Amino acid sequence: MSEFNLNILGCGSATPSLRHLPACQVVDYRGQLMMVDCGEGAQLSMRRLGLKFSRLGHIFISHLHGDHCLGLPGLLSTLALHQKGGSLTVHTFADGVEMFSRMMDFFCRERTFELKFNVIDPTKRGVVLDLPSLTVESFPLRHRVPCVGYLFREKPKQRHLVGDLVRFYNIPVSQLKAIKDGADFVTPDGVVVPNDRLTTPADLSASYAYCSDTVYSPQLAEVVRGVDLLYHEATYADDSAHKARARFHSTASEAARIARDAGVGALVLGHFSNAYNSEARHLEEARAIFPDTIAAREGLVIEVRSKK
Repeated sequence: MSEFNLNILGCGSATPSLRHLPACQVVDYRGQLMMVDCGEGAQLSMRRLGLKFSRLGHIFISHLHGDHCLGLPGLLSTLALHQKGGSLTVHTFADGVEMFSRMMDFFCRERTFELKFNVIDPTKRGVVLDLPSLTVESFPLRHRVPCVGYLFREKPKQRHLVGDLVRFYNIPVSQLKAIKDGADFVTPDGVVVPNDRLTTPADLSASYAYCSDTVYSPQLAEVVRGVDLLYHEATYADDSAHKARARFHSTASEAARIARDAGVGALVLGHFSNAYNSEARHLEEARAIFPDTIAAREGLVIEVRSKK
């Protein structure tokens, strides 16, 4: 398995059904687990996928509709019962901090981990998490309540050392990082060894964008331009486009237009209305516009890798 994977825990809308659970995903980046939305059933889905509670460090909430966050109190309580250590940060809006703090103080006062909150401004685009190799950025979406999407983007990677040449020139360990970052090497007698002789090109960085509940917005294509994997809600097929507009949701074909216009690598549809017995129509309509489209399903694991 690669070092950057998307795990689908729930891809339905509004309420749980026999086919789908409400919205929930886990991004697994180099063994660090980051949850995106936390609908009902999140903790059971983590167990089914073999995702360890102890590795969960961040939860990103897109908005405060129940199908995207009602699984959070139960999950946090279970983490305490399993004596999770360290800390866990919930990224949400100011109203969410107040609501979840009150819930946890009532249901789970005794915690084995430090529960932190990071307040997000849903009206602005900005980095909400900065890790050594990855950033997570939030960006506004257009829904009936304040709502954001999330963009996971790997930072540029280091070049690969050519081991034989490193040994040949007897390069000190203290200089290896600078050479990986692109520096030349100067021998003790002043000879400059160019970097492209000592290294091979770095692996390409990968990116993933999560677009939760949103009415079709052409401007969104610029925000997610060029990402390798895009998840975009597709609550309805074209037969219910009028419902999508009225309820500030998108159709599968609208999601595909965003993917096409943004030049993304691949599209994953999700947040399906339980009015449909299958996603066949969603896929047909989306693939007519953007062929590299799949439908999310519970238990699906997708490798996030550069398609450039």
